[in-house]
Amino acid sequence: MNFESRIAPKSNDYDPHNDDGGRAPSRRWPLIVAATVVAALLLGGALFYIRKPAAAPVATAPAAPNVTVMAAARSPITRVVTATGTLAARREMPVGAVGEGGMVTRVLVEPGDWVRAGQVLATIERSVQSAQTNASVAQISVAQANARIAQSELERAQALISRGFISKADVDRKQATRDAAYAQVGVARAQLRQSTALANRLDIRAPAAGLVLARAIEAGQVVGAGTGVLFRIARDGEMELRAQLAEADIAQLAIGAHADVTPVGGQRSFGGTVWQIAPTIDAQSRQGTARIKLAFDKALRPGGFATARLSFGTIDAPLLPQSAVLASESGSYVYVVDAANKVARRPVTVADISEQGVAIGSGLDGSEKVVVSAGAFLNPGQTVHPVGAGSQH
Repeated sequence: MNFESRIAPKSNDYDPHNDDGGRAPSRRWPLIVAATVVAALLLGGALFYIRKPAAAPVATAPAAPNVTVMAAARSPITRVVTATGTLAARREMPVGAVGEGGMVTRVLVEPGDWVRAGQVLATIERSVQSAQTNASVAQISVAQANARIAQSELERAQALISRGFISKADVDRKQATRDAAYAQVGVARAQLRQSTALANRLDIRAPAAGLVLARAIEAGQVVGAGTGVLFRIARDGEMELRAQLAEADIAQLAIGAHADVTPVGGQRSFGGTVWQIAPTIDAQSRQGTARIKLAFDKALRPGGFATARLSFGTIDAPLLPQSAVLASESGSYVYVVDAANKVARRPVTVADISEQGVAIGSGLDGSEKVVVSAGAFLNPGQTVHPVGAGSQH
């Protein structure tokens, strides 16, 4: 029997198309595995650093805020209250016709003129009164003539009585006639004085020296006792300010208190004193009137508006700026800084408020350091950095 056998030649090359499972491993496989491991390690490291939480910031204490403080030292403070009111004559004298009146013939003064006591301000037509005065003068002459005749007859009778030509009764009658004649002279003279006084009453005169404020009369006008006020005069030219003050302030005001008065629109101030305080308070405005006496000056015009600064005496108290004093429902308070630079709230009472600041009546003994401003942004117990008033940082 003949067998034909075919034996394939041996080869070391790998044929992928003739893979029967018995081939040798490839040389690339270790390289692929190594590359995969390296890639996995790189990817894991990247994910580790990406997902690692950020480190928490280190907490630091906030810096203490700077606050301006000042010493609440006590000092003498003059308490001043500002009030407003109206200027007026201290004693205004209304002048009118006091006689039977008539037609005005002349007006001799104008508003703003100074007059003396008894000076004629205006004259009234007086022809009737002049005739009556002349008649009274004539009556005096008649009475004096009758008195002279009666005196002569009495003297002759007294010479004849010693000779017995006339009785004592006749002499007595002639003496009575003489006395009656002299009495008639006195009556005539009294009538003259009366008629003269009536004529003089037609002249409108100043009752006292002063400044003429107003005139309400013209020549040709008919005036009488019922006409009303014809002139207004400020006696001695004295003026006053009728200042309106709050009920609490007027209760502390005293007679003789000094005041500086400044008319509206003016630059000058005029010194005066309180000479009268109203005994009543207005029920609606809750204000009272203080009358401040002022010397005459042309700049003080009655009816004008003015401001007065009244001195209420001197008090010893701390004086703080208004920004340092805060208010709440329970009252006024300030913030003080202690030795540890911590803020504390201190209740206070206000004694006075003026342009200079706020005077503290109670609550501070004068040794504290008071926060000048920014107190509304502080809390009790808060630590601050105090800065003296006027310092700059």
